[in-house]
Amino acid sequence: MKIEKLDLLQGTLDVMVLQTLASMGALHGYGIARRIEQISGDAVLLNQGTIYASLVRLEQRGWIATEWGTSEHNRRAKFYSITRAGRRQLAAETEKWSRLSAVMAKVLAT
Repeated sequence: MKIEKLDLLQGTLDVMVLQTLASMGALHGYGIARRIEQISGDAVLLNQGTIYASLVRLEQRGWIATEWGTSEHNRRAKFYSITRAGRRQLAAETEKWSRLSAVMAKVLAT
């Protein structure tokens, strides 16, 4: 059975990135994208432009921090990590998504 790729709702990628960094620790952009694809069962495919736009937005908001390091392929790479403000935002977004998904489940069950 072919898995149909999902179009992400606005803001969902930012939450996915924050959750990935909260659970995995510091990662470079490519690693974040691959992890999200892996967790989604490849239902979400991220191109470089999409993931980096999210990373820039999150950094500008102070929800992630960056540091240069060396990748597993011995290349210089920018690594991203979640900040305290990012953890607070993730908690707020998680609560919002829990409420929204509960409402959607009720509506779709009727």
